[in-house]
Amino acid sequence: MTTQIHSTLDSVSYPIAANRFARIRGMTAGRWMVIAFLLLQTAFVKADPPNILIITADNLGYGDLPIYNPASPIIAPNLERLASQGARLTNFYTASPTCTVSRACLLTGRIPQRHGLVNQLAGVEGNYGIGLSQKEILVPQILKRSTQSYSTGCFGKWNIGFAEGSRPTERGFDEFLGHASGNIDYYHHIYAGKHDLFKGTNPFDATGTYSTDLFADAAIDFIRRKSSSKDCWFCYVPFNAPHFPSARNKQPGQKNEYQAPDEAFAAYGVSADQADPKRRYDAVVTALDAAIGRLIDAVDDSAAADNTFVFFFSDNGAFQLGRKGLDVGDNAPLKSGGVTCWEGGLRVPALARWPGKIAAGSVVSEPLWSPDLMIACARLSGTELPTDRTFDGRNPLPVLCNGAASPHESMFFNFRSHAALRQGDWKIVREKPTAAWQLFNLAEDIGESHDLAARKPETVAELEQTFAEWNTSL
Repeated sequence: MTTQIHSTLDSVSYPIAANRFARIRGMTAGRWMVIAFLLLQTAFVKADPPNILIITADNLGYGDLPIYNPASPIIAPNLERLASQGARLTNFYTASPTCTVSRACLLTGRIPQRHGLVNQLAGVEGNYGIGLSQKEILVPQILKRSTQSYSTGCFGKWNIGFAEGSRPTERGFDEFLGHASGNIDYYHHIYAGKHDLFKGTNPFDATGTYSTDLFADAAIDFIRRKSSSKDCWFCYVPFNAPHFPSARNKQPGQKNEYQAPDEAFAAYGVSADQADPKRRYDAVVTALDAAIGRLIDAVDDSAAADNTFVFFFSDNGAFQLGRKGLDVGDNAPLKSGGVTCWEGGLRVPALARWPGKIAAGSVVSEPLWSPDLMIACARLSGTELPTDRTFDGRNPLPVLCNGAASPHESMFFNFRSHAALRQGDWKIVREKPTAAWQLFNLAEDIGESHDLAARKPETVAELEQTFAEWNTSL
C-alpha cells in the first residue's frame, strides 16, 4: 500500500498545482504541497484498502514443495499456481523454529525475547493457560484501529493460550473456528484426551470432518460473506497440516499415522490404507494444497479479487529429529529442521500475491521474516502502530512490490540453547551458548556445510558484535 501511495502521489504535478493555489490564496507553495499530499494520501488509504489473507502451514518443509525442490514428489498444483500469480520468496524466515513461538511473532510483529513467549506451550495446562501476554497487541487489534472497518476471522490452530482473555475472539478476532492446542487428531479433533475444537469460545462438534477442510470451509464462508459487504476483511488461516500425528491424541486402537482424505491418496494412485509414512505425509500436503486452492478460488470469485493481499508461509521447517514414521518432511537443500536455528528450522517456503502490485511469477530473494507481516498489515490498512513498544518487523511491501532491498540489516534468532544471526549473506550459528560460533556464507553455501569461522575470524567478530547489540536492546 505504501508503495502504491507513493507511486500514485508521484504522478501528480504538485509544484504546478501548488503554485496556482498559492497565488490565489496567498499561501506558500510548500504549504499547499504538504496539504495536498496529506489529503490525497488520506483519501487513497480510505478509498482503497485491501483485504488481507494470511495462510500458514504447520511444519511444512522448505524442500517439500516442487517449486522449491524440483526433486520433491509432492503434488501441490495450487501453491504452484499461487506462486505463478505472485512472488515466491526464497529467503523468508520464521522468527522462531517452533509452532507456538512463531505464531506469537507473526501476530505481534515482535521476536520472542520481546513478547515473552519463548517456548512451546506444553500439555493441556499450557495450551489452555494465558500463554502470550495479554498486554501484547495482535494484528487484528491493529486493524480494528483502522479508519476502515475490518472484519476479522481466524480459522485453525491458535496455540498461543486459551485462558479467559487469551482466546481469539477476546484478542481482536470477530470469528474463530479452530483448536487451542499445538496439534489435534485430524478427524476426531482430540488433544491429549480432550475435545479441542471451538467456535468462538464454545466447544464445537465436527467429528468426522477432516480438519484441513473444516478450517478452509469456515474461512471460505467468512470470505464470501464479508466480500459481499462494504467492510474490508482480514482472514487468518493457520492450518494444522501437515503437523505430525501424536499417539496421545488418538482413540483406543487408532493407528498413530498421518491422516488424509481418500482423494489425496488417489492423487498418488494409492489407497487410504497405504502404510508408507512418507506417502501418507505427501497426501496430507496434497490435501492442504487442495484446501488452499479452494481458498484462493473463493477470493478470485469475489468482487475483491484484485484488491486482496495474500501471504502464505510455513510456521517453521519440517522436523528432523529422527523419529521413525514421523519426521518425513523435507527441508532440502537446507540443514536440519524445526526447533533448531539451522536454516532448515528457520527458512521456510513463502508466497505473496497482490494483483497489479506484486509481479506475477516473480522471485524475491531479499531476506524478510514473519514479524514483517504486522507492519505490512498496518501499512495496508493505513493504521498507525503504537509507539509504546518495539516492533522487529519492517515494511516488506517495497521489497515485494518494487524489488527494493531488504529493510533488515540483520536478523536475530535464539531458541532454547540454539542461537543464530544473519547479516547480509553471512550467518553465525551455535547449538549451545558454550559452543564456538560457526560461520557460513549462505549465498554460496545454503546447506551450511562449510564452516568458515577459522578462515574469517574478523567476520565472526563483526556478527558476534551485532548479536551482542541485539541482546543489549532486549
